[in-house]
Amino acid sequence: MDADDDPKGYRWETEYEKTCVWINCEMDADDDPKGYRWETEYEKTWEAIRETDDGLIEPMVNDMVNKAKRRRIAGQKNLRLGMMRHLFIVVDMSSAMTQTDLRPNRLKCTTKVLEMFVNEFIDQNPISHLALIMTRNKRAEKLTELSANVKSHLDAIHKLSETVCAGEPSLQNSLELALKTLRHMPAHTSKEVLILMASLTTCDPNDINQTIDTLSQQNIRCSVIGLAAEVRICRSLANKTKGVYDVVLDDCHYKDLLFQHMDPPASALTESSLMRMGFPTYSNEGRIQASMCVCHLNNNTNFSSSGYLCPQCSSKYCELPVECQVCGLTLVSPAHLARSYHHLFPVELYQELPPESTLDVQCYACNKEIVAKTGAQCLECKNIFCIDCDLFIHETLHLCPACVTTQ
Repeated sequence: MDADDDPKGYRWETEYEKTCVWINCEMDADDDPKGYRWETEYEKTWEAIRETDDGLIEPMVNDMVNKAKRRRIAGQKNLRLGMMRHLFIVVDMSSAMTQTDLRPNRLKCTTKVLEMFVNEFIDQNPISHLALIMTRNKRAEKLTELSANVKSHLDAIHKLSETVCAGEPSLQNSLELALKTLRHMPAHTSKEVLILMASLTTCDPNDINQTIDTLSQQNIRCSVIGLAAEVRICRSLANKTKGVYDVVLDDCHYKDLLFQHMDPPASALTESSLMRMGFPTYSNEGRIQASMCVCHLNNNTNFSSSGYLCPQCSSKYCELPVECQVCGLTLVSPAHLARSYHHLFPVELYQELPPESTLDVQCYACNKEIVAKTGAQCLECKNIFCIDCDLFIHETLHLCPACVTTQ
């Protein structure tokens, strides 16, 4: 080797150089102490499945499914939830929505899941209001106002699926647009913002941390569902406003994460608040004089002699629930109020029974023999239910059928 040659030899014969530089490697207090997923050991999930003495794996799989259902029930805490919600859904319409990791693409998958969520949200929270915001090209635009009108929201989502995705989103502009409306809402309502974020970047005009602090002071809960990867500013937004931040794995997981926001968050108020509500009666065609509907004055004027009349100012509306635009009275039907009542007084969790206590026992609700290894007993009426009926009672029915029949 000549003198002017490199004494270290060839590049591949030397040890690798640590050229990377660690920047801001200190972990904050709100970060996950476990570190990143790829830094931990892999989990051998296949070892959890064992064959029985007969060489079958179906009993083991059924046992795992029952344990997962039991965890869902155990995760439901008897918390007092708010009945009235004001929710803004922010949809990212940037160029990142055209990616095809969700089939057929992120935009089509989002609109499909969002349509199901809006229908179910209004049904489960009939006296709550919903609004849609889209963000693209560094701007934010309000698609619908806060209302419980399912048709207007579904029409906006349908138009959203035909909208061109372009540019970058603006997280700050979207939050500021929702903040203008939510800051004037009464304190007894739940103020929420749900962001469907597909981009890994956000283009904001000012310091977004000041906007996050304002949201926290106004008790506005912000949650984020990421379609790509975890973003630091989204995690900080969710943590400071007591929201939830999740990242989807596939379209089924996307739907599960979105439907987790179906139930209202726990109410922070310790005192009850009284509010005025009106219960209008429906007037059939021909019983009253023809007049225009107040809810369709801006577009598609509806001139008819049927509808709901406000008991305070006699303004006419097509659908309920709605807030009267003339006198400000909240107009609902008794059925709407009854469907929201279970949020204030949820059904007490049933007590899990050991397997030997459920032998040759029939479920009170479905009258089928409890074939699973576990059953649940109501602490009030002492009746026993299977795990599927237990889930149905606490997630859908919201009352114990045995307790109702004995009252």
